[in-house]
Amino acid sequence: MRTHFFFVSLALVAGAHLAAQAPRPDPLVRENTTQKVSDHVYVIPDNSVPMVPNVGIVVGDRAVLVVDTGMGARNGATVLREAQKVAGSKALYLATTHVHPEHDLGAGAFPATAKMIRAESQVQEIADDGLTTSERFKSMSPFNAELLKDAQFRKADITFKDSYDLDLGGVKVRLMAMGFNHTRGDTAFFVESDAVLFSGDIVMTRLPNITGPESRVQQWLSSLDKFDALKPKLIVPSHGPTGDIGMIAPYRAHFRKAPV
Repeated sequence: MRTHFFFVSLALVAGAHLAAQAPRPDPLVRENTTQKVSDHVYVIPDNSVPMVPNVGIVVGDRAVLVVDTGMGARNGATVLREAQKVAGSKALYLATTHVHPEHDLGAGAFPATAKMIRAESQVQEIADDGLTTSERFKSMSPFNAELLKDAQFRKADITFKDSYDLDLGGVKVRLMAMGFNHTRGDTAFFVESDAVLFSGDIVMTRLPNITGPESRVQQWLSSLDKFDALKPKLIVPSHGPTGDIGMIAPYRAHFRKAPV
C-alpha cells in the first residue's frame, strides 16, 4: 500500500474529529500573553486555538527574529507589537515555518525595513500554488475572509537552499529547509545557545498533520533524525503545547508503523 493512502485515512479521521468539536474561537493571536521560555526566546502561545500558531521571538543584541505571523494583517500587527515590547527598535527579521495562511500571511503588517528570509522551497511553493490555500481558508468563515482580505505573500529579501545561519548579535539561529513533510516549504529553526527548536508541523503533541500525497514516511523519519541530533531542550511546535526532546519519539514510533 502506498504511503499516501495511509495519509488520506489520517486526514479523514482528523476531519471527522474536527467536525464533532464545538464552534471554534476566532483565530486571533492574543496580545499580552508573550512568555519568556529561555534566555533569548519568547513565545506567544496559541492557547490551542485552531488556525493560530505558536509565534516565536528570538532576541539578540543587534536584531530580533520573528517566527510565524498569524493569519492576516490584524494578527501580524499584534505579533509585531509583541516583538517590539521585548526587542524595542532592534533590526527585525521575519521567517515562517511554512506558507499556510496562519503562519505566513500576516507578514504584510511588518515594516518595509524588516527582512524576510525564505527557503528556496518556500519561494517555489508560493510560485506554484499562489493563494490557493488562502482562498480555502477564506471560505471557512466570514471572519477568516475578513482577516485574509488583500493578504499577499511577502517577497523574500534573503533566500537559502538547505540552511542559513542568522546572527542576531550574540545569538545564532540555524534555519533549516526540511523537505516535504507537512508542506514542501517546511522550515525549522534552532536557537543554538538556548537549544530551542521551532519544529513547525513536523513535530507536535497531536497526530501528524498530513496535507498531500507528496508527504513520505522516509522523509518525515529523516527530519526526526535531524531534530534528534540537535538535542533540543525545548521544542516549540507550530500548534499546541511545547515540550522537550521526548516529543520526537512518539512521532517516530507512529511513522515506523506506517506503510512505506
